[in-house]
Amino acid sequence: MRKLLTVAIALLLSFSVFGQEKEDKFRQLYEELPTPNVYRTASGAPGHEYWQQRADHKMSIILDDDEQKITGSQTITYYNNSPDHLDYLWLQLDQNIWQQDSDANLIRQISVQERMNMFNLSSLLNDFDGGFHITKLTDQKNKDLNYIINKTMLRIDLNQTLKPGETFQFNVDWWFLINDRMKVGGRSGYEYFEEDDNYLYTIAQYFPRMAVYSDNEGWQNKQFLGKGEFTLTFGNYEVDITVPADHLVAATGTLQNPKEVMNKDQLKRYKEAEQSFDHPVIIANQEEAEAREPLRASTTKTWKFKAENVRDFAFASSRKFIWDAMAVEIGGKNIMAMSMYPKEANPLWEQYSTKAVAHTLRWYSHFTIDYPYPVAWSINADRIGMEYPMICFNYGRCAPDGTYSKATKYGVISVIIHEVGHNFFPMIINSDERQWTWMDEGLNTFVQYLTEQQWERGYPSRRGPAHMITDYMKGDPRNLEPIMTNSESVSQLGMNAYAKPATALNILRETIMGRELFDHAFKMYSKRWAFKHPTPADFFRTMEDASAVDLDWFWRGWFYTNQFCDQSIKSFKTYTVKNNNPEKEYAYQKAKSEQLKNISQQRYRDQEELTYAERDTTLLDFYNLEYDPILLNTMTSSDYERFRASLSDKERDIIDGDLYFHELTVENVGELVMPIIVKFSFEDDSEEVIRIPAEIWAVHADIATKTFVSDKKIVQVELDPYLEIADVDRNNNYFPSKIEPSRFELYKGRDRNYRNEMQQQMNRNN
Repeated sequence: MRKLLTVAIALLLSFSVFGQEKEDKFRQLYEELPTPNVYRTASGAPGHEYWQQRADHKMSIILDDDEQKITGSQTITYYNNSPDHLDYLWLQLDQNIWQQDSDANLIRQISVQERMNMFNLSSLLNDFDGGFHITKLTDQKNKDLNYIINKTMLRIDLNQTLKPGETFQFNVDWWFLINDRMKVGGRSGYEYFEEDDNYLYTIAQYFPRMAVYSDNEGWQNKQFLGKGEFTLTFGNYEVDITVPADHLVAATGTLQNPKEVMNKDQLKRYKEAEQSFDHPVIIANQEEAEAREPLRASTTKTWKFKAENVRDFAFASSRKFIWDAMAVEIGGKNIMAMSMYPKEANPLWEQYSTKAVAHTLRWYSHFTIDYPYPVAWSINADRIGMEYPMICFNYGRCAPDGTYSKATKYGVISVIIHEVGHNFFPMIINSDERQWTWMDEGLNTFVQYLTEQQWERGYPSRRGPAHMITDYMKGDPRNLEPIMTNSESVSQLGMNAYAKPATALNILRETIMGRELFDHAFKMYSKRWAFKHPTPADFFRTMEDASAVDLDWFWRGWFYTNQFCDQSIKSFKTYTVKNNNPEKEYAYQKAKSEQLKNISQQRYRDQEELTYAERDTTLLDFYNLEYDPILLNTMTSSDYERFRASLSDKERDIIDGDLYFHELTVENVGELVMPIIVKFSFEDDSEEVIRIPAEIWAVHADIATKTFVSDKKIVQVELDPYLEIADVDRNNNYFPSKIEPSRFELYKGRDRNYRNEMQQQMNRNN
């Protein structure tokens, strides 16, 4: 079949109303992006004078398992690598969000409903009063420092200016009560197990942390209100964690004293795990964990950890923990993938957790940079998914009989991939979470989708493909904000900061740029900004710089607006060439004349009663007997021969080719410009897909008309046949028209185990 040829492009221009400015959806982002400088270049790379601060920590932490209390003492060494003179330093006191008079508590809105779950009710009745109690803040000579606490921020007023290149060392002692995460929520805290009177601690945001001072923001000292996460400074950590002697501890970094805190069996199994690349080795098994549960050690152990070039430090501790591990080779280095979990998570976690960690490290390294840290932990903690360097806390429990639903299984695998993936975004590629949630959650959700699809064919991913975002994008505009909105101002954070940017990147990869160009540019961004502080402009500019694809129109539409895509077939017409062949032309015109008879003509033609002229033939004359209007409108044979003789061989091929000229007019009902992807189905059941770049809308963003040529007749036209552009209404994507029915699902509730087919089958077998 002759390949479809584009022979004409016509953009139908409309004149704007006098005084209205026409929106140029393809104008460059000069006004939106900051001016390039010596710190951040126009290419999106760090500039030749790029700098960032550093903060090293030495900490001693005590976990009180009787009072659910953390006590800490730390020494911070702050390096001023900036060209600026600093008169004060800012630290983050995130635990102060638990104070009763915190802004987060005061602005939290909960309505009383006719039906309320226990978690929301507990939140309303919450009388927990947490927050930091600072007991000491001194300089290197142990002299008191002047400081002021402003809600979740602490300012140290320096006795003398900290000049460029200088360091400042100071000491902070503190304590706080740990929040009951299952009752009041939170990213860290404890979970209480009433049946065996035990606690499982997942501890983070537990020490005063240095705020970031950067070239583009100055001090990032925006208050912590709950949604916007953390902006942190890289540094080296030495941390001693003292816990009950029968606890197992997982933490950021590498364990420095394994022989002091692990028994001989655990040490032996750990050595085996270091050489096991296919399956995890259980270091502390379920039987041993259950034996520890009724114990209450009267002594303590101190677990010592070191971590280099990390932006934060978190840990988990419990006597309930089962522990398994395996090795995964990344870039010629062996990384330890490990999990800790209580028996309530088995057998699901023993089967999947550590393998999901290893799988994540492999594929994120493939798409970004080689994982640089020595370990990666997955810790089971119910009703949570939260990330920190080298360690993350993930939900997922089995039913009491050990069964689990399909939703629970894939929920566990997905949350582990997502949270382990956060090691890359933002733990290594260290964006400002407090300001730009999408730069870590959106990019991470995108690579999560790629990684899930490498887990098993047909993996049920919830986010990534374009068609999954359409319900959100066509929603009530009052509940939609652009991606480039601070998280505290977003009404649907999961869709705005996770799903939409992930979908946008998947569309870039599959449709706009193609996998090869996209993957190269995305990897370049990751390499450029590993262990640095990128901004949105750095990402946007790098993706264009490394691919030679102008994407300003895409960033503008997807990230700076809440517009949606809805392309509609306004009209589709098919033409053929009038080749002047008398025989063919007469047949064509005759058939057309018959088709155009109206209903009255048809009925009079078919009536049995004779007309006057049929009864009286004297009424017939020249025009009835000799005149044929169709024949008079066609060439004679001699005229046709002269006409053909005047044509070139190429022109004769065209008029003899029985070509079809198809004129397609597409209307951009939604305001978001996207490529036009059209599938033509021909009368011989063959198909062809044409991809038209989004620049077709550059002159006029409402209507575009293109004409295509084929040697076969088109019988069906479909826009966006592979669901690539997030078109919100597919009912107008067809010619002839075709209605796509929608479906709804009946469900019983939100419990992930409510459709536990495994349990149902077990009950049937019994």
